[in-house]
Amino acid sequence: MKKHIYIIAENRLVAADTYRLVLTGDGKVDGEFVHLEVPGFYLRRPFSVCDATEGRLTLLYKTVGEGTRALATLPEGTEVSAVTGLGKGFDAEACREKALLVGGGLGAAPLYLLAKELKALGKQVTCVLGFNKEEEVVLEAEFRALCNTFSLATLDGSAGIKGFVTDALRELQPEYDYFYTCGPMVMMKAVCQMLEGPGEASLEERMGCGAGFCYGCSIPTAKGPRRVCKDGPVFKKEDILW
Repeated sequence: MKKHIYIIAENRLVAADTYRLVLTGDGKVDGEFVHLEVPGFYLRRPFSVCDATEGRLTLLYKTVGEGTRALATLPEGTEVSAVTGLGKGFDAEACREKALLVGGGLGAAPLYLLAKELKALGKQVTCVLGFNKEEEVVLEAEFRALCNTFSLATLDGSAGIKGFVTDALRELQPEYDYFYTCGPMVMMKAVCQMLEGPGEASLEERMGCGAGFCYGCSIPTAKGPRRVCKDGPVFKKEDILW
């Protein structure tokens, strides 16, 4: 774990109730998520890493509670504290040649960084994203530019294929040797039950410390109790007890 002080370089609305937060500071971020301090709130908030380069960190978040609504009001130039180096992330090396990424909502955020890693390794990347409606779609242009194949689904049919990501998968019939998924639990359960072969899912759970000390985010798995913040949030498909 590492504690950093960042400066907000961008904090703007990019989709319905969805903000892109760009932080600048020293050092390259590792880990699957960061624990961000929101001024005026005791507990830090966990956010998946969407993109990370030397001295620059990008997060996506939705305003769903008091903490994120307060975060959305912070102007550029504000100093914020973040703990990095947290969580066990996706294993890009597990894919031999063809990767399939399946995301729902802001589950697309960590998949973008994964897609960049997979492309850097020379893998072919297919991505399928699902949202409720067109106004909620994020990162479409970025994924289209990066992936070999891209498909979009919206529940109301306002963009892409009408239906769930599983409907898009049935229509696309993608070739892959390993899959990765992130999004709502009900979506990931359907994806893991539908897709054959090995894969990984990034789970979501309420967290206290974010570093494995409080055991507040423990879940049962095929290998016994595991902490989402420390042992995950990414788990192998066969270890997840839905």
